[in-house]
Amino acid sequence: MAPVDPHSYTDGDTPLVTHVALTLFLDFATYSLHGSALLTLSAPHIGSLSLDTRSLTIHSALDPSSSSPLPFSLSPPDTVLGSCLSLSLPSLTSSILISFSTTKSSALHFLSPSQAASSLPYAYTQCHSIHARSLFPCHDTPAARIRFSALLNIPTSLSAVMAARHVSHHDPLPAEAGVACPDSLWCAPGRVVEQFVMDQPIPPYLFAFAVGEIVYRDIGPRTRVYAGPSIVDEAASEFAGTEEMIRAGEKLFGPYEWERFDLLVLPMSFPYAGMENPRMVFLTPTVIKGDASGAQVVAHELAHSWTGNLITNKTNEDFWLNEGFTMYAERRIVEVVQGEERAALNMGIGWRGLNRTVERFQDNLEFTKLKPCMQGVDPDDVYSQIPYEKGFQFLWRIERQIGRPAFDEFTKKYISTFKFQSIDTETFIDFLKANVPGIENQIDLRLWIEGTGIPPDAMEPVSDIYNKIKTLASEFKTGKMLREDEVAQWNGQEWELYLESLSSDVEPSQVVALDERYRLSESRDWGVKVAFLQLAISAGCKEYYAEAERSLKQVGRMRYLRLLYTALAKCSDEGRMLARGIYAESRNCYHPIAQGVVESILSKHA
Repeated sequence: MAPVDPHSYTDGDTPLVTHVALTLFLDFATYSLHGSALLTLSAPHIGSLSLDTRSLTIHSALDPSSSSPLPFSLSPPDTVLGSCLSLSLPSLTSSILISFSTTKSSALHFLSPSQAASSLPYAYTQCHSIHARSLFPCHDTPAARIRFSALLNIPTSLSAVMAARHVSHHDPLPAEAGVACPDSLWCAPGRVVEQFVMDQPIPPYLFAFAVGEIVYRDIGPRTRVYAGPSIVDEAASEFAGTEEMIRAGEKLFGPYEWERFDLLVLPMSFPYAGMENPRMVFLTPTVIKGDASGAQVVAHELAHSWTGNLITNKTNEDFWLNEGFTMYAERRIVEVVQGEERAALNMGIGWRGLNRTVERFQDNLEFTKLKPCMQGVDPDDVYSQIPYEKGFQFLWRIERQIGRPAFDEFTKKYISTFKFQSIDTETFIDFLKANVPGIENQIDLRLWIEGTGIPPDAMEPVSDIYNKIKTLASEFKTGKMLREDEVAQWNGQEWELYLESLSSDVEPSQVVALDERYRLSESRDWGVKVAFLQLAISAGCKEYYAEAERSLKQVGRMRYLRLLYTALAKCSDEGRMLARGIYAESRNCYHPIAQGVVESILSKHA
């Protein structure tokens, strides 16, 4: 057996799945998913075949050409990998039909109407990084790119969207069933089938759909904003400049290959700022700030259309190829659309985040490498800024060495050469050496890839705004309060940087005075609100516990959960008790991935 990926049971000696035809029934009454998956292999195969699963009940496996049952078994679940579905193919077989169901998918989050802030229920998926296996049996590794079709059977009162091309909307047909639920359930009154197709090969972690009360607004020739009725207009206004960013990306990195770039704003429980699903980016509503500054998150997800979706890391050990390149591409787009100073501020904030992350891993420096060893490690447990910001620094270092025009030419050639492929770090380094002769004599490539911490030739970016904010933050402890004229042009990003730069041992009275003047605890910008509450809790201001509790019962974005739960759990016994009580009440409102993050924090500070 030749393993393809430390996070997959996929065997490199057997053919990979290249197409999946899915039939999915969403049962909102029982919060369950019933389905069938017709898996097509890259070549006919005989003998054993291993697939990734997690918390799936497998009902049957058939050879569809003969309807003959195929022997199968599930291994005991591994805490990271889930269970291996082992199939035995007695003769040359090109495709396999598997029927399955689950009530415990780590990728799928069902929400009640109240949890969705709607009159109707909601469900959405989040498959990054190894959670697609909890939706359907697959080779759940980015090394295995798939095309797919999907039939979603849902209640007629709801709408379905998918990171794929919509094909048709029709009543359920018995012949389409083939799933774990009986035909009578599949064809029950009040159901409709939405059909989607993805014609381009994607890694499984980019498989995504959502079902709920969803409407849309067109904001450009290839972009719609989808959201709940109460926020769709606000979202459309926030992201109105998306087409300008797409055009900027095309000038920098080549044609946009995905036809559409639609945006879906999900309920508050969505665990990330954004997810770069091709054709339809998923976003948290916390990026809607009312001043279009949330478009920076869109710039990042857009950049993934070239670096991450078009060229993908082969394994999670090569994750920097996705995120380092995307941070670089995002900042180039921001520079074009919002100006050099804004891009420089983003780089300064990233530098600060990189240094803090290296401090976080000071007891396990393996995870400060660009290519760490991830054997036996859950990617969610070591998710950090290292692949993002150290990866960005590496690419910026190359740009400084060879000049921007030459690096732009290299980047376009890199994208055109490897598009729709999954590659590893070694492939990138070989391509770099071949196209920039002698680069290994100018930059210590091995130190950047295999070394821990921050290399000595990394560089702190120069940003006037960044430096000014840092100076103002250092003066706060001496009693100097910010003046109105100093903050008149600030948006949320500046306020977040300022608050995060303040020392945690400031006097509680100073924190209260700052809030009384600028009402930061009431900010509509979630980044500002959470940064202030984290500061206030760390400074011992118990009067903000109630606001922290309200916030944690409303938001599900993991960054904010991590900051507030950590602040409460570290501050005092009273804070730890409050944190546990809030989580007990709010757990079901959080996505399963976010639940794991909070439980880890509470366990660490037990």
